Amino acid sequence: MSTAAAFESVTDEFTFVVGPVLATALCTGVHPAAGLLTEAALTLVGGLLFAAQRSTQPAPRAAATTGAPHRSALSVPGVRVLAVTFLGIGAVFGGMQVSLTAFSEEIGRPGVNGLLYGVFAAGNMLAGIACGAIVWKSSPRRRLIVGYVALTLTASGLWAVHSVPLLAGLGLLVGLSIAPALISGYTLVDALVPASARTEAFTWLTGAVALGQAGAVTVAGQLADRHGASTGFVVPLVGTVLALATLLALRSRLARVPRDGWWHVVSVTASRSRWTDRPEYVSMERR
Repeated sequence: MSTAAAFESVTDEFTFVVGPVLATALCTGVHPAAGLLTEAALTLVGGLLFAAQRSTQPAPRAAATTGAPHRSALSVPGVRVLAVTFLGIGAVFGGMQVSLTAFSEEIGRPGVNGLLYGVFAAGNMLAGIACGAIVWKSSPRRRLIVGYVALTLTASGLWAVHSVPLLAGLGLLVGLSIAPALISGYTLVDALVPASARTEAFTWLTGAVALGQAGAVTVAGQLADRHGASTGFVVPLVGTVLALATLLALRSRLARVPRDGWWHVVSVTASRSRWTDRPEYVSMERR
């Protein structure tokens, strides 16, 4: 799961590295609308090709006949914790996107925006490659906490930087910190919920990132317009601080302990699981 999540992160960030450069070249060298039209065409063609392939899709599962009511992935405390913390990652993406643009306009070099965001995305991509290649001995929960600590520390200096080289370097560090947190969170889902609910859990986490990004874009944009680009960079910091505080306060809900050769995910908030009749456990799977 960790390798798969890392691969997804790398391919996602690759588009953020290449996309700004390609869009800038098309808009300035071909036509102002060329970048948008190319993006629309690639999205349409790629989406259709993805929808048409069947070789890697999982086999359909028969509907459960036990009579047990369906439980949402959000009924698992750990998934709710991850969803809240992933809002912080979205705040970083949205805040960086708007604030880097505002910074570039503020210094009179709008063309440098693509370069700065590309460096930020490149850091995320490189960290994703490393996370996928390393055979980890530490737990995903510990890696998640370390990732958020690093993300908070690196984001704390963005508002004080006023030069392109320094902002590019710090943006690279922020990008390097995102992938470990993102990948570790997705890896934890593998143990927090049964297979039948994983797709829903992944969807909640992806939606949390998108929601955090949308909110950050709105807030950072207003701050940058009224008080300058540096205030927009406060949004990623606030988002990561709140996410880290939530994670540290509720980290016990993400814990798992071995028992008789099986892994059980501990729920410290419920005396009985919503996924199984055994007390104290949310899910279990062979490791």
